[in-house]
Amino acid sequence: MAGPSDKARFYLEQSATELNELERKKIFTREEISSIAKKRSDFEHIINARGSHPEDYMRYIEFEKNVDALRRKRVKRLGVRYKGSGQRTIYLLYNRATRKFSGDLVLWMQYIDFARKDKAYKRLNDIFTSVARLHPTKPDVWILAANYFMDTQADITNARSYMQRGLRFCKNSEVMWLQYAKLETIYVGKIAGRRKILGLDIDRTKKPGTDEDGDEDMIALPVVTAEDVNPSLKQDDGVDEVALQNLASAPVLTGAIPLAVFDSAMKQFQGKAKLAEKFFDMFAEFSQLACIPRILQHVLDYLQDNSPHAVETAICSFHMQLFGCDPADSEIALALSKALDMISSTIQQHPNETVKVSEVAVRRLLSLHRLLADSDSSLQKASRAALRKYVRAMEDGEGDKAARLAELLRQQGKKDDSELLAQTGIKYWPANEALQKLSPAMET
Repeated sequence: MAGPSDKARFYLEQSATELNELERKKIFTREEISSIAKKRSDFEHIINARGSHPEDYMRYIEFEKNVDALRRKRVKRLGVRYKGSGQRTIYLLYNRATRKFSGDLVLWMQYIDFARKDKAYKRLNDIFTSVARLHPTKPDVWILAANYFMDTQADITNARSYMQRGLRFCKNSEVMWLQYAKLETIYVGKIAGRRKILGLDIDRTKKPGTDEDGDEDMIALPVVTAEDVNPSLKQDDGVDEVALQNLASAPVLTGAIPLAVFDSAMKQFQGKAKLAEKFFDMFAEFSQLACIPRILQHVLDYLQDNSPHAVETAICSFHMQLFGCDPADSEIALALSKALDMISSTIQQHPNETVKVSEVAVRRLLSLHRLLADSDSSLQKASRAALRKYVRAMEDGEGDKAARLAELLRQQGKKDDSELLAQTGIKYWPANEALQKLSPAMET
């Protein structure tokens, strides 16, 4: 069996030809070549010795990345034709590292990240196959693979396959179920978006409306279509309206698959209300999809049937009451009133959940504040009063919870919501330094 020195010499000899070529083309000087060779020798002896660690490989890989980056810059500046083997060397090191430390998931993730940045799609397929085989009980592996195939290659078949195989190994992972439902919802969104681009979402059975209030002196002319000019078009080249209507009502567009995932998850977790609420929040993020109201109502109906007195059911009912509300709609005042009544009764029924329920109300009222900017002043006043009420109810200290929520909203890119919350909170806790920093009035 070859010793560490023999292995090191073997790999060093493989790179000798490349170093000679770099020197011959004057990409690196002799001194630089000697320095690179010495560093490689040191690294090879370290990683081939007994007791080496994944960090040793990572330092070696980082060194090779720097060498390759410098080589690329020199080649570009000198105008020399030289492809080199920098990337191959890095991939070889990653392969050696993952073979030796196959249980180190961090190492695998760095390998995947490097291959993604390098757009080595074929190699990524092999990497995901290997890491999933070695770490089948790690939900992050299956989720990462599925998202890669969906986002990068638009391959729902492979993405769905990874999710379903992952659920066989990680059936008790809530994250896996949520991410699978999210993947299927994203797919529905992609299909709906493509239909919109192609104009397939238009109801072609409706004829263009006529202006009944038009000028009486105008002569109404009959509508002439292409079929009237050439009757054969109607028979041969016409659009199959029935097929389009059937496509619009296909299960993939009505949200049947995400609903099936939700139902399976509820069966797996014995109707866990907190998980159902997470599903509701996740689905609500896709508010532009036509099937989302139906999906949300299904989740809410499930909660009301199985956990009618749970605080999660009340929270979802609150969100559903305001979901899709149009500020220009005259019914929004009634919807807001009913929603706030739900929150008040929920706090009375679940006093131990006051902070959680109040935070839910604050988040929703902050987002609603932007929508009500041009609405009736009395409605705006009622919304601001409710916001102040639940900001106080959310806090049991000196404004720290309000400050943390404001900071979280800022990190999520909701700057206006963060500033409004800070402005509201600082009225009650003016000494809170975090609120002072987040409040725009205090900015210098």
